[in-house]
Amino acid sequence: MSFRGFLHDLQESGLLLEVDRPVSPVLEASALSVGAGPILFNNVDGKKCCMNVLGTRDLLARALSTSKEEMARDLAGIDLEGGWIREVDSSPFMEVVCDPDLTVLPILTHFRGDGGPYITSGIVVSAFGGKTNAAVHRMMVIGKDRVAARLVPGRHTHMLLQEALAAGERLPVGIAIGVDPAVLIAASTRVPLGKEFQYASALSGDPVELVPLENGVSVPHAEIVFEGYIDDDREKEGPFVDITGTRDFPRMEPVIHLTKMMMREVPIYHGLLPSAGEHKMLMGIPYEPLIFRAASKVTDVRNVLLTEGGCSYLHAVVQIRKRDEAEPRRVIEAAFEAHKSLKHVIVVDEDIDIYSLEDLEYAVATRVKGDEDAVIYPNVRGSTLDPRSADGITTKMGIDATMTLGEVEKFIRIRPETPP
Repeated sequence: MSFRGFLHDLQESGLLLEVDRPVSPVLEASALSVGAGPILFNNVDGKKCCMNVLGTRDLLARALSTSKEEMARDLAGIDLEGGWIREVDSSPFMEVVCDPDLTVLPILTHFRGDGGPYITSGIVVSAFGGKTNAAVHRMMVIGKDRVAARLVPGRHTHMLLQEALAAGERLPVGIAIGVDPAVLIAASTRVPLGKEFQYASALSGDPVELVPLENGVSVPHAEIVFEGYIDDDREKEGPFVDITGTRDFPRMEPVIHLTKMMMREVPIYHGLLPSAGEHKMLMGIPYEPLIFRAASKVTDVRNVLLTEGGCSYLHAVVQIRKRDEAEPRRVIEAAFEAHKSLKHVIVVDEDIDIYSLEDLEYAVATRVKGDEDAVIYPNVRGSTLDPRSADGITTKMGIDATMTLGEVEKFIRIRPETPP
């Protein structure tokens, strides 16, 4: 399904709110999107801008043709090799081809104190040495044809950039904004290098069509596409409000130089509000199937949830059908290995509703003995986005909130029953 196709589906179902009055891209569009569902602004400096497209679990599940309860299990079962890619030589994004000028797009300044306007839903596709990668990177506008991009060291885009620079070359890139939701989800997921579009195809059940650009990079259909390159240029990027709702402060980051801009005649810009629901759905939720698969190697996993209170990123709940007392600790270790930014993990039984904060607290209150059921991992690598960490070094904790085998009758909740 195309980006427009998904918006049309939301519109037909009465889920898309349209705002026709003029809205400023500086703070106002972001403020109006807070607490709203999918929203289409038809006049952000005269341009169209859509937000909150995948802002809830239900919306994400809708895009994937599943339910929020089955999403982690379904995604964990996806075969990365099951998708297929088709190369095509044209796309609707070729309706307008021109020199790059970021000022003609409704790129949003989200919060007071931000380093500048930010592109937040752009998929950066890179290619070098026969290897390709597609990933979502935040990009701060620093000129009409330049952005400073946050590239995390060790991740695939950064790795390809280092290889290109070591060979004395630039890294060619394409940037796609406003793509099929399955493509956006796939590009937000940790998959093996070069498998993002195959994964997107496996998610949707349809082939992903890629369009080759003049610089050798192939990009998916989109509302807006840029062609460009990354060299050894660096500029200050930030501050930026990240997934925790706290500021990520400036650092020197690589510059993407844009050489061509292509777009629909009336493009719909996808603005993703940092730290809000859509950010959490795309950055955090793709780790749930990774945890599901890893934990399934050591026990019978029923479900996995990255909790909203844990920023949908730092806290995980793993629901299991326990078979022996050693399994919860093995599950905790598997979860931390699958999602290295994870900070706290709670393992619960299948009678606990993992979407209920009351149920989760009940499990901790009645099934945890702190000196036996909590395991601490001090001074380990976590997430730099955790304000309590020191350069990403933190303390992690896992909690076994499961019933003691052989003593289940002590823990089962007794419910009122209607007499026969």
